[in-house]
Amino acid sequence: PLACGVQENVLQRVLQLPVVSSTCESLQRTYASTKEAHPLVASVCDVYERGVQGAGALAMWSVEPVVRRLEPQLAVANDLACRGLDHLEEKIPALQYPVDK
Repeated sequence: PLACGVQENVLQRVLQLPVVSSTCESLQRTYASTKEAHPLVASVCDVYERGVQGAGALAMWSVEPVVRRLEPQLAVANDLACRGLDHLEEKIPALQYPVDK
């Protein structure tokens, strides 16, 4: 793996690591099966999910001007984080395997 390209960011790369993606998939399956098995939990989770979506949209709208102004600094930070991730991937091969392995 090389440092992040123009369109790639460190968060995308971390989420693509097999150890991270398999953990996320496992959590999603557990969450979905819990919602299926427990209708009361499902209704509470649905309300929470709608609230998080609304809050997320509001947060994105309010920070957009700040993010635009900080784009050069964020690009540098992203590049440094990608280089750090390159180093971690070299030193910790287990990051390339799913959790069950």
